[in-house]
Amino acid sequence: MVSTDRVRWYRPRLGRCRTICQWALVLAVGLSFSAVGAASAGTLAERVFDTTLANGLKVLIVEEPKAPVVTIQVWYKVGSRNEVTGRTGLAHMLEHMMFKGTPTIGPKQFDLLVTRNGGQDNAVTATDYTAYFEDFAADRVELGLRLEADRMAHLLIDEKEFIPERQVVIEERRLRIEDQPAGILGQTMRAVAFQANTYRNPAIGWPSDMLAWTREDLVQFYRTYYVPNNAILVVVGAVNKDEILPKIQALFGPIPRRPDPPKVVTQEPPQIGERRIYVRKEAELPIYFAVHHVPNLTQPDSFALQVLAYILGGGESSRFYLKAVYEKQLASYAGADYNPVHVDPYLFGFSAGPLPGKTVEEVEQVLYAEIERLVKESIPDRELQKAKNQIESEFIFSQDSVHTLAGLLGRYEAVASWKLLDGFLEGVRKVTAADVQRVAKQYITQENRTVAILIPTKPEAAAAGAGK
Repeated sequence: MVSTDRVRWYRPRLGRCRTICQWALVLAVGLSFSAVGAASAGTLAERVFDTTLANGLKVLIVEEPKAPVVTIQVWYKVGSRNEVTGRTGLAHMLEHMMFKGTPTIGPKQFDLLVTRNGGQDNAVTATDYTAYFEDFAADRVELGLRLEADRMAHLLIDEKEFIPERQVVIEERRLRIEDQPAGILGQTMRAVAFQANTYRNPAIGWPSDMLAWTREDLVQFYRTYYVPNNAILVVVGAVNKDEILPKIQALFGPIPRRPDPPKVVTQEPPQIGERRIYVRKEAELPIYFAVHHVPNLTQPDSFALQVLAYILGGGESSRFYLKAVYEKQLASYAGADYNPVHVDPYLFGFSAGPLPGKTVEEVEQVLYAEIERLVKESIPDRELQKAKNQIESEFIFSQDSVHTLAGLLGRYEAVASWKLLDGFLEGVRKVTAADVQRVAKQYITQENRTVAILIPTKPEAAAAGAGK
């Protein structure tokens, strides 16, 4: 399903559906690419082989012989951002159907084939892309390629499979959004923060749209977006480029190019005033969310915004945590998050959980007092460098896994270009204290803020009993 927060790796989840979990722990500071002994020599740009087949399929290959394993990933440049009103959630539903068989692989056989060959498979649907992967021992690489080429060209979308799977997705929405206070609050917040951009829609879809889906909707969606000229094949591991490329050409080359998918042209207008919403839902404690519109990874300010996110909310030594949790003892958690890997400008977010007896207003006041202090007072060199070291070490160690490295390449290429990764460390290292203060002052403002507050309610039965 649905998440695009920072650099993350995959893990299985409920039923057929997939998600991404939080990325690796901070392991060291002050490192460079040359310091990672397990990684191959050379810069990322030198290690990635980049080519495009005649049918438009982008192919990225990284030879990484440190372990006899390989990951095969196919990234389609389509997510909930590409959906229209009345048909939201189709990208996610199609992700489920991609495991329902082809003329050569029957229903439920895809996972079985992977497992019998000692591999694992998964998928993810997000706002800007949908991705599929298989991880194998290196000698099974051709099997992974065959599986992905087969369903790119020959997917069966059978009515008998579609109807029950739609019910699975409807139930998933209930479990993951409607029954979760934070889930329903986040969905409502995004719907208010974005007025024009389709980021306002939940990637899993709106309930009425889900009930209206038809098999024909999915067939049309598949034919429009699951085309080689809208896809990226990433292969990373113990492979030889000169040996694997002819196999890729033989398997994927015959798949015909189709018309380029329609472009999304709607742009979000500037926010010109605070938006504040309240959601009442059964819960034990309130929740506080606030988001601000900010640039994406294609803009230079993205580096300073990432450093700002770490200074404010990057762990238990961050300003928000120290002030709201440790010193003031107002909240059980307080953090900040910024994910620049989107096609369009996205959001810089705060979150906090007030403790029993404490109010959302008290917590909010403390968080924005920290913003004001950051803008007005000098940021200590040690604090700035610590944040930059955290970002750098996480970025480097995320590439120690062939799977996560492939995921980085796929995500960046799906929204912009994988080549932006090669300038990432330099961009972070150049960030100054003045840069961090400038972006905080420019973007983290009341006029550019959408606040969502969960007001906890008692269970209906208990509330009725209390009133007698």
